[in-house]
Amino acid sequence: MTELSIIIPTLNEAPRLKFLLPYLQGNLEATTDAEIIIADGGSSDGTQDIGRELGAVVLSTPKGRAVQMNAGAQKARGRILYFLHADSIPPLNFYSEILKTLEKRDTAGCFRLRFEPSNRTLSAFGWCTRLNIPLCRGGDQSLFLPRIWFEALGGYDERYRIYEDNELIGRLYRQYTFTVLNPEIVTSSRRYQEQGTYRLQFHYAVVHLKKFFGASPEALYRYYEKHVQNRG
Repeated sequence: MTELSIIIPTLNEAPRLKFLLPYLQGNLEATTDAEIIIADGGSSDGTQDIGRELGAVVLSTPKGRAVQMNAGAQKARGRILYFLHADSIPPLNFYSEILKTLEKRDTAGCFRLRFEPSNRTLSAFGWCTRLNIPLCRGGDQSLFLPRIWFEALGGYDERYRIYEDNELIGRLYRQYTFTVLNPEIVTSSRRYQEQGTYRLQFHYAVVHLKKFFGASPEALYRYYEKHVQNRG
């Protein structure tokens, strides 16, 4: 069995993959015990071709990150699954950090987060990601976990078209251990720049509150679609 499977859900991410895939492969060049899987939800910009050209395993799946990441996990051969967004760049030593952590104990985990470009508010948001509580988690921080845990939890809940990362991470916190690693993963702040930092964070907070008070996956998506997705 492969040691680590990196699973990247994509939809029209060709420009980002041109940087991300060589970056990941450069970090993995000392090992042949890892694989990169692109789970693509129907791109029209050549994402799949670029993924294949740059050495990734490419899957065509229905659209939706939960569906795509589950499909990637089903294809994966690794005993450790590492879910990574295409606009997030993990630290240079991500592979060794993950393996070193899992050699010490069985745990799920992520990295601290830094936004680029940043400002004071986004720097404060990034600082909060060092806190090991579910409220400070999100898919942009990436997620690693033992494959057997992912399978025991039943993977991502495909009813969620948004909030799928937080929903799974919430179940991980309730049933297993979770570790926040010190190195920072860098993610794009493009959406904050487009929509306004405080406005966007307000709507993200509303989504969290709606989920806390029992809103359905469909209700969360309707709110997100109205206030965030159609404004980007």
